[in-house]
Amino acid sequence: MAIQWYPGHMTQARKKAEETMEFTDIVIEVLDARVPAASHNPMIDEMRLFRQRPQLKILNKSDLADPVATQAWLNYFNKQPNTKAVALSCKKAGEANKIPKLCLALTPHRGTHLKPLRMLIMGIPNVGKSTLMNALLNRRVAKVGDEPAVTKSQQRFDLSETMSITDTPGMMWPKIQYESDGYMLAASHAIGRNAVIDEDVALFLADNLLKSYPALLNARYKLDTMKHEGAYLDVLKMDGVDLLEAIAKRRSYKRHDGLWDTEKTAVAFLTDYRSGAIGRISLETPLSREAMIIGEQPVQIAAEPVAENDTGN
Repeated sequence: MAIQWYPGHMTQARKKAEETMEFTDIVIEVLDARVPAASHNPMIDEMRLFRQRPQLKILNKSDLADPVATQAWLNYFNKQPNTKAVALSCKKAGEANKIPKLCLALTPHRGTHLKPLRMLIMGIPNVGKSTLMNALLNRRVAKVGDEPAVTKSQQRFDLSETMSITDTPGMMWPKIQYESDGYMLAASHAIGRNAVIDEDVALFLADNLLKSYPALLNARYKLDTMKHEGAYLDVLKMDGVDLLEAIAKRRSYKRHDGLWDTEKTAVAFLTDYRSGAIGRISLETPLSREAMIIGEQPVQIAAEPVAENDTGN
């Protein structure tokens, strides 16, 4: 089942963003480092390119993502014109401080008293825009929550006498083109729970992680120590249903009728992924993205090798 989520207030958010873009010098797009392409809103590019504005792409939550996959994405984005990409975690002290300098490098004609630098933060819900805003200002000015679409209106603040920054509400687009994008976004908690079925999202995630990160799953859930029908489980032979059932058994998640509690297991599994308890995981890379778009079904989402000393900075 395809996942779609476009609350009514986002139409107004888009109109307001279009108006603000006219008086903006650079767009700071915040992405989820675990799903950088899936978490990119194509409408942001439409608005940005219409006004011919450069962009700084922030791969946030990089501490939760596979570092090899993240480097591959930095290499990919940094080849795009008028674009700089950087990976960081806005929750880590001091990491956001590099952002104004990076923006100035992309807008050398701004950042003076006569021409202050005007930055605009954009992105889909729950990727960390408000956390970034708070980190840049070194005080809590934006409401932060663990649910998508906490911010409902724009907020503008001065960073200094020569710089200002505007935070925008998380904005989705009317129709998610690729079904897997909807599931990746739901797994990463960028879509409201009223639009998804947790068990379906957990099964999608389980199938993908079994192909890409079986060792991390085994380390987290001790799968190879469990028996089924007299034999120890083999993580390499499991599918998503097997994995969730094994987790339910491991944690004794049973309903009152004696059946395994699939809903509770699904929520626990998604929480483990979102919090990083399973390990540093990425659900897509540039190569897997390309394969998906042209209709292929990659057997494994493996991170591309990174050349030695290639930092992408």
